Amino acid sequence: MRTRLLSLMAFGIWLSTILSAQVTHQNVFDTIPYIMEHHNNRLKQFAQEPMQSGQIIFLGNSITEGGNWKAFFPNEDVLNRGIGGDITFGIINRLDEIIQRQPSKLFLLIGVNDIGQDIPEAVIADNIRRILSRLKAESPSTDITVQSILPVNPEIPGFPQHYDKQYRVLMTNQLIFKTCEDQEVRFLNLFPYFLDGRQRLKAEFTGDGLHLNARGYQLWVDILKREGLM
Repeated sequence: MRTRLLSLMAFGIWLSTILSAQVTHQNVFDTIPYIMEHHNNRLKQFAQEPMQSGQIIFLGNSITEGGNWKAFFPNEDVLNRGIGGDITFGIINRLDEIIQRQPSKLFLLIGVNDIGQDIPEAVIADNIRRILSRLKAESPSTDITVQSILPVNPEIPGFPQHYDKQYRVLMTNQLIFKTCEDQEVRFLNLFPYFLDGRQRLKAEFTGDGLHLNARGYQLWVDILKREGLM
């Protein structure tokens, strides 16, 4: 019994050390590239837009970038701050522009590219914690909604680096939920709304198994309206 207890204690110490290392040494993963040329072009676009406060910002990767948010919400002052290929480190690096705008609302969806590039779940969640901590401290009037990572569908060709990662999406979403709970920030679980009967992204909502089509965006918009968030 004593040997078993010591083994369990050793396992607990090992697991704690691994998780701590994943979070503490995040700079190891910061070297992973995303689509840098597109990233820089988008940042140049953003810099040309007039600086003003009180806008609604959708922040994230290509799934956010692909949404025509101004058309979806024509009566609101909406900015699209999605960048294809972006990861949580990219959001951290471009957070100054978001904070300078002091948005009235911010909708964040990020993480699937981190998963595709094998950045650990604990690092993704801790990066989101860093993002939320800074937003809350430096843009305290902003109403923040963190949205869950969406499911993927491995049966549709296009982005295979994401297709064996469905279980990691689930694990990461759980950590993001806990992070939001700790930060007292709203978490909107979009994941179940997009699932088919086999727990994959419904084919009717996507063309490549990862990104959304018009029907997928319409569902997303409907959820935001139904939840009273827009």
